[in-house]
Amino acid sequence: MFMTDSHDPFADKPYTPPTTEPTVEVPAAAEDDGYTHRYPTAGDPYAAAPDEPAATTATTAVAASPRRRGRGKKVAGAVAFLLLAGGVGFGGAALQDELQDDNGGNGGNVVSSLDGGNDAKQTSLPAGTVEQVAAKVLPSVVQINVKGGQESGSGTGIIVSSDGNILTNNHVVSVAGDDGTITVAFNDGTNTTAKIIGTDPKTDLAVIKATGKTGLTAASLGTSADLKVGQEVVAIGSPFGLESTVTQGIVSALNRPVSSSDGTGASQPTTFPAVQTDAAINPGNSGGPLVDLDGNVIAINSAIRSGTTTSGDAGSIGLGFAIPIDLAKNVAKQLLDGKTVEHAQIGVSVENFLGEDGITGIGAEVKELTADGAGEQAGLKVGDVITAVNGNLIPTSEALVAAVRGFNPGEKVTLTYTRGGQKSDAEVTLGSDGGTTE
Repeated sequence: MFMTDSHDPFADKPYTPPTTEPTVEVPAAAEDDGYTHRYPTAGDPYAAAPDEPAATTATTAVAASPRRRGRGKKVAGAVAFLLLAGGVGFGGAALQDELQDDNGGNGGNVVSSLDGGNDAKQTSLPAGTVEQVAAKVLPSVVQINVKGGQESGSGTGIIVSSDGNILTNNHVVSVAGDDGTITVAFNDGTNTTAKIIGTDPKTDLAVIKATGKTGLTAASLGTSADLKVGQEVVAIGSPFGLESTVTQGIVSALNRPVSSSDGTGASQPTTFPAVQTDAAINPGNSGGPLVDLDGNVIAINSAIRSGTTTSGDAGSIGLGFAIPIDLAKNVAKQLLDGKTVEHAQIGVSVENFLGEDGITGIGAEVKELTADGAGEQAGLKVGDVITAVNGNLIPTSEALVAAVRGFNPGEKVTLTYTRGGQKSDAEVTLGSDGGTTE
């Protein structure tokens, strides 16, 4: 999130890749929901394998990477970028002198997007047009204004229940801390305060609840499992505090392993199998929806590879990254249920394995195994080079992190690896980190 304190958290800092990292993990799904985000089946022409080698390692947390709020530098094999949080200060929809609590109109009948319901606005505009999408989705998008300590900023959120539950990025609301203030500006011009229901820093997701609100329009949540490269999408948010901004683009790639941290050193990096888009996304879009032309949310905008404006602010260069909605829905359900979000892990420490040319990433080499962990139980050994998960190529350690993040603890995946030049498969029952945040 863009801050206004005297210490500039955006200042670029040289990146020094670590030699090890913790075990590969992912968010767990809610009960009876056995799916977060999947790679397409092997051979799917839309499966976008990263084409650059990485100079990072992957273990219990995530691959090391540029900063969430800083102007990231490119890391070999990863995509350097910054997570989008606020415009400067409380921009966009101006806060009223006194925040209003609007109780809406539909009483106690709560509609939740996370349970498959929605009351998204129906329009008579031509179907499949950006105009129609905007009319349907804008009532479900809010601007989130945050102030805490010496910092303030704004981001975007998505209404997921008619009684005020809102899905957004963790980095949008984390500035508030324990004693800060969060306010929400709605599309109808009203404002209210909000409180944090739960956060999951590892997936950069959070749920907040607007105070005193009912009768809100819950967004229609789609699925990210069926996305195709090239399909048209629309991004909605509050870039640089300009609320209700609509931009158009396409899905540029799928399952892009993307990592970032906030640049302060206070948090672990976040890695996810991103939906890449060229729709214009800027600081302030974070937490907002990426939607298909039916108006269904298919991802949560979270990061960009940025250029800089004449004023030094980060700006879009057509490389935006969003958290797949299938992953986001499962995390949000657990947060609303008061559960600790567990993340799957293989129990290995890995490094990039390069080809004979010394620059082409062709796998993730196992450097260390957790005793009695999922990898060791499956027969993996130090020196094995993991090259695929369920048939989908793994050219870097970061790609392995992103791939596993789409599964739940207890699920089984097939790892393809080489040992002594021989190719083999191993079925791995993924372990759990128990919900740790480190």
